[in-house]
Amino acid sequence: MTVAMYPGRFDPVTNGHLDIVGRASKIFDEVIVAVSAGSDSTNLFTPQERVEMFSNEVKSIKNIKVQIFDGLTIDVAKNLEVDVLIRGLRAVTDFTTEFDMALMNRDMAQQIESIFFITSLENLFLSASRVRELASFGGDVKKYVPLSVSKMLDKKFK
Repeated sequence: MTVAMYPGRFDPVTNGHLDIVGRASKIFDEVIVAVSAGSDSTNLFTPQERVEMFSNEVKSIKNIKVQIFDGLTIDVAKNLEVDVLIRGLRAVTDFTTEFDMALMNRDMAQQIESIFFITSLENLFLSASRVRELASFGGDVKKYVPLSVSKMLDKKFK
């Protein structure tokens, strides 16, 4: 059985995140969406809210689990006996950061592979930080996030 982990902040969950995890669920036996509990002051949603958002959107996909993690991603992956780390790539700038991170992770845990999913064209420009910014100015984010997430963003900014 191949277990993959898709780590991230997911603040908020976007259609891009859902596209990647949905595609990964067709390849791997189990996919763990690992929501960072990190205390980043730029987080809009609590870790619990982000888990709830993601869980609601993937509940029909039986081989996806969503959970909070704290600490170094590679340490969590080792503890969960993960085989693969999933990362999304939008542009060349993502590649540089992800490449460096994958090499560091590989050095710390040779048994865990990093696999990169190229973002679908319709999500190429999409990022959670851009969605947060647009929502903060009252912009319509419905085409970038699921409807339930859009409603949560509306509540946060009212």
